[in-house]
Amino acid sequence: MGGRAVVVLGAMALSTFLYVTAETLPIGLLPLMAEDLGRSPSAIGLLVTVYGLIVVVASIPLTKVTQRVPRKLVLSILMVVFVVSTATSALVDDYWLLMGARVVTALTQALFWSVVTPATAALFEPRLRPRALSILYAGSSLSAVIGVPAGTWLGQQTNWRVAFLAVAGLGLVVLLAIVVLLPNTPAGESDADRGWAPDTGRYWALLAYITFTVTGSLCAFTYIVPFLTDVSGFTDSATGPLLAVRGIGGLLGVAVIGALVGRNGWLSMTGMVGLQLLALSLQWLFGSSQVVTVIAITLSGLALSGVASGLGVRVLEVAPRGSDMALAGASTAFNVGITTGALLGGILLPGSGVRSTALAGAALTLLAFAVALLEPRLSTRHPSRSPAAERLPRL
Repeated sequence: MGGRAVVVLGAMALSTFLYVTAETLPIGLLPLMAEDLGRSPSAIGLLVTVYGLIVVVASIPLTKVTQRVPRKLVLSILMVVFVVSTATSALVDDYWLLMGARVVTALTQALFWSVVTPATAALFEPRLRPRALSILYAGSSLSAVIGVPAGTWLGQQTNWRVAFLAVAGLGLVVLLAIVVLLPNTPAGESDADRGWAPDTGRYWALLAYITFTVTGSLCAFTYIVPFLTDVSGFTDSATGPLLAVRGIGGLLGVAVIGALVGRNGWLSMTGMVGLQLLALSLQWLFGSSQVVTVIAITLSGLALSGVASGLGVRVLEVAPRGSDMALAGASTAFNVGITTGALLGGILLPGSGVRSTALAGAALTLLAFAVALLEPRLSTRHPSRSPAAERLPRL
């Protein structure tokens, strides 16, 4: 495969970049969209909330009904629909038509993550997969650093519709690469379609601590801007560069997990959860110190990106049955964390103040860390069944 696999990997990483950018782009374009469509900012925000809820609800059912369809065909159809629905989002003038287009895009994303990960893993031999998957998920991390800021800038220079059209245009590039270069492997015939050390207990422990970790992270991060200004005393103009620094931390997290997760997946992920616990605790305890706050938000970005990037590798390790359904469960857990974390932060903000979001995030992460530490003891796999199982870490 060689160079062909690398080119396809680049296209797949671009696809993860585009999906996360499309999901969150209305956040950066919110004022422009609200004015153009004659809607309130909260109505535009609902375009993101509904999108996330659709992904949560639809991931497992859609994966179930497409299990036997070749992944090349599934990904090709998903990218066609993604391009059309994203372009439609840019062209409609009615809010509810826009909402409908966003729902269609969200439905493709609900299936996307359970297909793109094993399809990418199958391109590489097992020893190269952890690094390849970290590159795949680096695309989603880059969306926060490049995608949304670039889309926001483009919308400000032209209008918000051009930003959506640009995302759709890049989707055509991904579609072309999939159609021309992705091998047409029948569903279920790659060793990436199954966990190499299947373990039901460890899989459910993984989903539990991923949910708690992401919930804790988003509880604090959703309201990071008022935290930076009201608690840490930064100016409004400083928040953009500070978020960019957090994004750079996220890219470092992708690199770190890519180097480590293939050696010991459980220990690598547990370390990232522990790092988030440290970061959010520092943010809560020493949030009035600007230096400590910068360190805390950078470590938070590193930890969350590391967890997100390592998740695919861990699922392909412990998936108890097919990897596609296991990945759909992981995508659901991750998005439940996103939705619940943002909701919890919004509930705490009016009554307890913005500093409480960091405390709640740290408390949830502490729970996640405890579950992660217990994961080996929750194993339901007998160590003698496979050499791969013997290499699993034990407390």
